[in-house]
Amino acid sequence: MKYLNAAVEAVDKNAQSERRNKVALYWEGEDGTKKKITFLEMSLLSNKFASVLKSYGIQREDRVFFFLPRVPELFYGFLGALKTGAIAGTMFAAFGPQALQDRLDNSDAKILVTNQALKPRIDKVRSKLPNLKHVIVIESDAFQKRMADASNQFRIAQTQEEDPAFMLYTSGTTGKPKGVVHVHKAIYHQQKTAKLVLDLQEDDIYWCTADPGWVTGIAYEILGTLSLGASTVVHEGRFTPETWYRILQEYKVSVWYTAPTAIRMLAAAGTDLVKKYDLSSLRHMTSVGEPLNPEPIKWGKKAFGLYFYDTYWQTETGGMMIANRPGLKIKLGSMGKPLPGIEAAVADDKGNLLKVKQPGNLVFKKGWDSMMRKIWRRPKKYESYFKKGWYVTGDQAYKDEDGYYWFVGRADDVIKTSGERVGPFEVESALVDHPAVVEAGVIGKPDKLRGEIIKAFVTLKKDVKPTEKLKEELSEFVKHHLAGHAYPREIEFIERLPKTRSGKIMRRILKAKELGLDIGDTSTLEEY
Repeated sequence: MKYLNAAVEAVDKNAQSERRNKVALYWEGEDGTKKKITFLEMSLLSNKFASVLKSYGIQREDRVFFFLPRVPELFYGFLGALKTGAIAGTMFAAFGPQALQDRLDNSDAKILVTNQALKPRIDKVRSKLPNLKHVIVIESDAFQKRMADASNQFRIAQTQEEDPAFMLYTSGTTGKPKGVVHVHKAIYHQQKTAKLVLDLQEDDIYWCTADPGWVTGIAYEILGTLSLGASTVVHEGRFTPETWYRILQEYKVSVWYTAPTAIRMLAAAGTDLVKKYDLSSLRHMTSVGEPLNPEPIKWGKKAFGLYFYDTYWQTETGGMMIANRPGLKIKLGSMGKPLPGIEAAVADDKGNLLKVKQPGNLVFKKGWDSMMRKIWRRPKKYESYFKKGWYVTGDQAYKDEDGYYWFVGRADDVIKTSGERVGPFEVESALVDHPAVVEAGVIGKPDKLRGEIIKAFVTLKKDVKPTEKLKEELSEFVKHHLAGHAYPREIEFIERLPKTRSGKIMRRILKAKELGLDIGDTSTLEEY
């Protein structure tokens, strides 16, 4: 087996080449602070961070988690963790205490890196995390002193291609989020696809708007894209159309990777706003996170004179699998074609491959470099993703006569809201924790802006009065416990939820009634 460390591949090789003084990160903080970090500086800072982690006793394959906004420490810290041979994990800065506890408890994280503003959320659950030995606060005197004193030379762990490098938690329809583990070798696929689909060239200024709390931020903001030597723009602040256009103009962004929800929000602000900015540096625009329907593609052409190229992949795949890419004719609304080295197909529930235009389960032939290697501590769950040598995505699609793939929908109840995956079980559990609630059922409801919104059907305790104020209170309650995006935007109070005789909530019945569809077979239901 070959030695490989993804952090070395991403930054150190550039730091040891003629790119050493090239800017790796153009960073802009929420308060307008700006920093430039070269590849050499990124390499040395990640070495220092690795030295600090070693001083806290980190060992090979220990879990180091990051709960930070998009600040420089997140980027060089993540790389530093990889250099120690530890498994790095990232968590979205909008996560609440329950979401944090679920991930840190399941992973047995030894070290958590956070900041002063986010630390109180950790404090609420710290007593329930006996294996969490250290919480590093990046503004603290202790951390600052350790970084200042740490050597910028570090003996990098001799990790191998198949050694675990990073993990991310992804939501399903039942139970807690699942820890998806990727290996160092994943960077090969991320690098190859960044070159092929993002078309990154030596002189590009690249902006990926994703947060490294999600897989896109790791694969195409840290690892694959930095390894190609591209200069990356990172913006910590919140979204506004004006801010985004200013960034595109100011940094002369040439390649832009964003999400359909953001594109729809920009479109809602109109094309007149676009004309106030000089965006002539833009040459290529791509999209990720949810299906890109024809309207935003048409709007992009009208507003920027360029098409948005859709890309399809998942946390579990670790990199792009199907995409519209330069040189490939775009069919509006299609996911595109499988990338070189990726074998895709559509199969029925028994794993039999289907013909052209027959919708079924989207599957990929097992074995690409960035494929997940395990579900943390759940080997049986991991095996359930595979059938007859194919990875089953959980998405429904069909293939047309030209080999283009078209997204049909999720095969399960997972909700995709603003490009983020939310498990209904997590939201239901959070709602039931509220003292007024007996039971809850959660579905994804189609929404023009966000793809789907979360709608909750809630049964209240007998003495509780259903009011609009209570709906607002429940939404805030879930937002506080889970995450800023994982709360119900609509709540309906109902007397009882449709359930099977074994007590399982039938979300498909709730969804069918909400959308005015036939509720289908109800033979397994309780009297309803």
